[in-house]
Amino acid sequence: QVQLVESGGGLVQAGGSLRLSCAASGRTFSRYAMGWFRQAPGKDRAIVAASTRSGGNTYYADSVKGRFTSSRDNAKNTVYLQMNSLKPEDTAVYYCAAREGAAIAVTATLYAYWGQGTQVTVSS
Repeated sequence: QVQLVESGGGLVQAGGSLRLSCAASGRTFSRYAMGWFRQAPGKDRAIVAASTRSGGNTYYADSVKGRFTSSRDNAKNTVYLQMNSLKPEDTAVYYCAAREGAAIAVTATLYAYWGQGTQVTVSS
């Protein structure tokens, strides 16, 4: 089992940047493929980015492509989401998630482990 704790959320003006971190503890971090999801009020949880276990390949949702970058540091048991050029529509609670296995997964139900979420609010 792995425990996940997100940090780095906050309030930022449109056009600004934030970096989210997700620290993992428990079993070997490198066993897990990781994902970032977000959930806005009244909407379903949606994929933002997902990477392979090695971090060598990453999927991005069209809405964030070119603005967000996901990376992982297996030595620090941490995955990051760098968010640039933020827009008001990026406002949501952001979650990191982990699944055992190597491949990318973009469906929330395929992830067994979740962090508590961190709020990101982008003002116009």
